[in-house]
Amino acid sequence: MKNSNSLKKSNITRKALRKGAVYVFLSIWAIAVLFPFYYMLLTSFKSYSSYNSEFVPKLYTSAPTLENYINAFKAVPLADYFLNTVIFTIATTFIMLCVIIPAAFAFSRLEFKGKSLVFTLFLALMMIPNELVVITNFVSITELGLRNTFTGLVLPSVTSVFYIYLLKESFEQIPDELYYAAKVDGTSDFKYLCRVMLPICRPTVITVTVLKVIECWNSYVWPRLITDNEAYYLVSNGIQEIRENGFGRENIPAMMASVVVISLPLIVVFLIFRKKIMEGVARGGLKG
Repeated sequence: MKNSNSLKKSNITRKALRKGAVYVFLSIWAIAVLFPFYYMLLTSFKSYSSYNSEFVPKLYTSAPTLENYINAFKAVPLADYFLNTVIFTIATTFIMLCVIIPAAFAFSRLEFKGKSLVFTLFLALMMIPNELVVITNFVSITELGLRNTFTGLVLPSVTSVFYIYLLKESFEQIPDELYYAAKVDGTSDFKYLCRVMLPICRPTVITVTVLKVIECWNSYVWPRLITDNEAYYLVSNGIQEIRENGFGRENIPAMMASVVVISLPLIVVFLIFRKKIMEGVARGGLKG
C-alpha cells in the first residue's frame, strides 16, 4: 500500500511539474509575442522630446500624451486611407465569397466530367510564385485601363484556391444523405447550399471571411503597384506616405500612433471571432 501511495504521489508530482513547465514556457512565449505590441502602444503615448531624450528605452512613461494620435489624422489624410481600405476590404471579401462558395459546393457535391482533373489543376495553381501572378495581373489591369481605380484594386483578389480548398473540405464532412434527402424533397442545389451547408459550415465561412479581411487590410504590394494616386491609397500604403511626407523618418512616436490606429480594427476583429477561427480551421483540416 505504501509503495502504491508513493507511486501515485510521484505521478501527481511529475504531472504537476510537467504542467508547470508548460505554463512557464507559454508565459515566456506570450511575453515575447506581445512585447512588441506593448512597446508600440507605449511609444505612441510618448512625446517626441521625451522619446528622443531616452538614451536607454524606458518601459513606461510618466507623461502620456494623445498629441501623436491627433497629429496622425492631421499630417496626412489618414481618415481617407481608412475609408478606401474599408471599401476595398468589403468589396473584395463580398465578391470573393460569391465566387468561392459556389466553387467549393461544386467540387464537393456536384458530379461532372473531369472534376478531379480540374480540382488538381486548381491546387497546382498554388505552386505558382506570387511574383509571377502580380506581374501578369499588372499587365492585364494596365491593358484594361483600370489603374488608379477601385476595380483595378479589387479584381485580382476576388478568388483564392486555398479558400476554395478549405471550404470544400468542410462541405465534404456533411453527410451525403442530407443532400439526397433534400433532392428527393425537390430542394434546389442553391437552396440546399444556403439553408443546409452554409449554416452547418458557418465557422469555416467566418474563418475564411476574417482571413480575407486581414489579407485585404494588410495588402501592400498590389495597391502600391497599381495606383500612384493618393486618392486610392490604402492604410498599408498610407504608412509609407506618413513616413515620407507626414511626420518624417525621425518622429517615431507619431509613426507608432498611426500604426496603432491602423492595427486596432484587425485586433478587434480577431478578438471577436477568435473562437470561430479556431473552430473553422479545425473543421476544415479534419475529415470525419
